[in-house]
Amino acid sequence: MTDADDLRRRTAELLAARPPATTERLDFLRARFDAGLAWVHFPQGLGGLDAPRSLQAVVDAELDAAGAPGNDPGRIGIGLGMAAPTILQFGTDEQKQRFLRPLWTGEEVWCQLFSEPGAGSDLAALATRAVRERESWIVDGQKVWTSSAHLARWAILIARTDPDVPKHRGISYFVCDMTDPGVEVRPLRQITGEAEFNEVFLTGVRIPDTHRLGEVGAGWKVAQTTLMNERVAIGGARTPREGGMIGVAAADWRARPELRTHDLHQRLLKLWVEAEVARLTGERLRQQLTKGQPGPEGSGMKLAFARLAQEISGWEVEFLGEDGLTYDDWTMRRPDGVDFTGREAGYRYLRAKGNSIEGGTSEVLLNIVAERVLGLPPEPRTDKDVAWKDLPR
Repeated sequence: MTDADDLRRRTAELLAARPPATTERLDFLRARFDAGLAWVHFPQGLGGLDAPRSLQAVVDAELDAAGAPGNDPGRIGIGLGMAAPTILQFGTDEQKQRFLRPLWTGEEVWCQLFSEPGAGSDLAALATRAVRERESWIVDGQKVWTSSAHLARWAILIARTDPDVPKHRGISYFVCDMTDPGVEVRPLRQITGEAEFNEVFLTGVRIPDTHRLGEVGAGWKVAQTTLMNERVAIGGARTPREGGMIGVAAADWRARPELRTHDLHQRLLKLWVEAEVARLTGERLRQQLTKGQPGPEGSGMKLAFARLAQEISGWEVEFLGEDGLTYDDWTMRRPDGVDFTGREAGYRYLRAKGNSIEGGTSEVLLNIVAERVLGLPPEPRTDKDVAWKDLPR
């Protein structure tokens, strides 16, 4: 049984064999993966040691103290938080061996081809088609709000493979090569002026059947694993006390005493307490994850994250006054990721508006919490047993 002392010993052996000061970053990351210290709860041979998830913190602390390089999780978050757990649960042995190592090291960036112009909140209504042609699938359709598509080598993709059954039952799940012919990525400029999102057009894209995850027609079940992990990744990221956006707001308060008012003070205290409650709830959720897959509780965390990000950024803009409206550059850019704490207050305020849409709208997540956490009666759904091809669009 792997314990904390064993992990410290293994980490020390890695550092001795691959000193961070003299080892190329990618070589170190590959060696860390091969030593089972990438994500210790994964199986042996796939970057882990079948150890409790909670022991990952032991490894991370030892490596941080030694100045070891990281794998830039902000840039490869979709691969780490969404693709990897889905591949682990539903992928074949060949798929796990092929995809997980370069995914974790950051050699291959992933994106998520789920939402469509007519299937966002109602994702199961998606219209992208995948038609079987011998040992391949020919995919045609359009996806939207795709983070990192302009950087990605691979995508997790859901497409309709049977229009003659109800919408949830006619979906299959694939891994799509973003460099294949027929894949076109177009930037979507946002309110921030940047284009971290994209729309993706798929025209006659050929995907081998060996890149299918799960059974044909069972893609909705596979997608649920991705979505639950996505919400945990967005809403349950580990932060220190007074970390994240509330830490920036608190620093502003301490640095600008001339701007303080009683009302702003009371509101900041309330937001600070709510942020701390959300942080501790996230810690409890991560402890629950050590015993199994994420459940609907992650939707509650994502809800809290979106609301707090918008309220804190709004407070900050109001507190800073005209300085809160400054923004460095409206030039169209295609960034690697989102930086909520390293940019100006104006950027945070604008970018936070998307938090209640991306990763599941707040309205949909409220339904999930109501039905799956609180056990309330579900909303009436008249399309549940109707074939997708017969639904009005």
